[in-house]
Amino acid sequence: VPKSEFEYLYGKNSQQQLSQQPLDEYVEMFKLYKMKVEDAKAEGIDTTAAFRKEMEQYRHDLAAPYLADSVFLEKLLKETYDRATQEVEVSHIMLFKSQNPAENAAKRQRIDSVRDALLSGADFTELAAGISEDRGSNQRGGWMGYISAQQYPYSFEVAAYATPEGEISGVVESPVGYHVLKGGKRRPARGKIQAAHILKMAQGNDSATDSKAHHEIDSIYNIVKANPSAFSELATRLSDDRGSARQGGMLPWFGTGEMVAEFDSVAFSLTDNSISEPFRTAFGWHIINRIASRPIPSMEQMKPEFLARVTNPQDERYSLVRDNQTSRLAAKHKAKLNDKVVESIERYISTNALDSAFYAAYGNTSDGNLTLITIGGNKIPVSALVYEMKNIRQANPEAALKIFDNSLASFYNTSLVEVEIDRLEREEPDYRNLLHEYIDGSLLYEVSVKKIWDKAAKDTEGLKDYFESHRDNYKWSVPHAKGYLVQTLNDSIADEVRKLAAVTGRDSIVNPIRKSFKGTVSIEKVLVEKGGNAMVDNLVFDGAPTKPVKKNFESFFMIDPRILTEPEEYTDVRGLVTNDYQNEFQSQWEDELRKKYPVKVNQKVLKSVKK
Repeated sequence: VPKSEFEYLYGKNSQQQLSQQPLDEYVEMFKLYKMKVEDAKAEGIDTTAAFRKEMEQYRHDLAAPYLADSVFLEKLLKETYDRATQEVEVSHIMLFKSQNPAENAAKRQRIDSVRDALLSGADFTELAAGISEDRGSNQRGGWMGYISAQQYPYSFEVAAYATPEGEISGVVESPVGYHVLKGGKRRPARGKIQAAHILKMAQGNDSATDSKAHHEIDSIYNIVKANPSAFSELATRLSDDRGSARQGGMLPWFGTGEMVAEFDSVAFSLTDNSISEPFRTAFGWHIINRIASRPIPSMEQMKPEFLARVTNPQDERYSLVRDNQTSRLAAKHKAKLNDKVVESIERYISTNALDSAFYAAYGNTSDGNLTLITIGGNKIPVSALVYEMKNIRQANPEAALKIFDNSLASFYNTSLVEVEIDRLEREEPDYRNLLHEYIDGSLLYEVSVKKIWDKAAKDTEGLKDYFESHRDNYKWSVPHAKGYLVQTLNDSIADEVRKLAAVTGRDSIVNPIRKSFKGTVSIEKVLVEKGGNAMVDNLVFDGAPTKPVKKNFESFFMIDPRILTEPEEYTDVRGLVTNDYQNEFQSQWEDELRKKYPVKVNQKVLKSVKK
């Protein structure tokens, strides 16, 4: 055990004590601690799959702060916050991606043609209405209204904020589709509002339905105009939006672009604690009660949500963070990819895609043994990446190439992270000490469960024998009452319970009574000291009159009540006996450990330990 680890644990122990433990006492305790850890390893606890998985997870979690590039993350956060201070108007033409790579390639070519037509003077509104697959905006000429930061995929958000008013963006590929954007106006961010609404549905072009809904909403509006406090009750009874009606019409907090444009416009035009006049959306007729508003969060307040997003693999920024980490760690550990081998594999995939022949060619073969990555002096073969790809198949070469490149980026990053975590354990005392403390603590817990706690708690015969041999250790200063405490709905049920109890064995009395008198009887086996239960005191110790604690119950009594001045069996003091029995196992185990694991202490080094 290195001095640094001992000093760390001794210092931590001292901080947790009211007065510092003498060093010689702590040394003895530390020796036993390490012996138990060694015994856990001898039992093979550290080799189990569950233990190894848990420790590996903790190892990575503990390393996370060391691995993060706070400067890069702050830069991304600042960019996001700067966009969040503004809302931008945007229109787009969109073609959705499909699961078919060939179809996606055709859609990409089509959106390229659409952009060329727009740059040549074609009308954006007409093309959006005729071509865009976004049904939410195509009937408005592609107009989406105003959006704010973190509402849409990162690539779309960046393009929306970067495209000047009236200009056409390049083709944007988001996780869901291909887009061409038209830039619009900008305005300061308006924050979020809390509102309730009442809806009378009138979807479609049926004039009779629309007229009926309009008339109903007007009638409701006249009531709330005269009595605004009636809004919640009317929403609950009359709103056709049954989801919000259950909350009195209340909607979740929402910001720009989260509601349909007409609803958004009216809601943000109101002041807090005001009610709108009836207005129409594609869903029908609404009245809004705007309740509260709040500005955009500060950058510090935004940070937790931002970090949660960028560390989610589904977010496009995840790959930016990963690739930045890869570049940083590659420079630190003098790592590099074998570009010639990568290019060779990519040429193969561009022609043959990802098929069984690929995995055969780059498995345990001469090509599979080629060096793919070099980190310091360590070489990682192509076959290691191919193994991690787990036989992913893709018949489309373009899609297959994307899968390979992403797999390679992830594998390269993971390999570098493992090397960096190994370095942390070697060179960073704080990391190493925390990691070893957690691992050793977990081993100590598991071996203690196995050799002491479970062993003692499950040894029924041993507990009985221990109690009988040590009865004098278990005395009570006050008498106890033991028996079955019964509470019933009324006296007649109590009489029926007594009759059943008279013909039922005591070891099995509880379940038959509960089953026969379900809902009208409460029965429990009790062992309580005098003064510990008002009902028991009244029945056994001539205590003051009282009532059943069960609501609406009228009667209570005891079956087989007995007064005990001392425990009659080990279960009467199970907790105390179990604890003492465990301590006996502990003493025996520690004696065995001292014989099994001789310990030598370097007294010269010990004298130099900081106290």
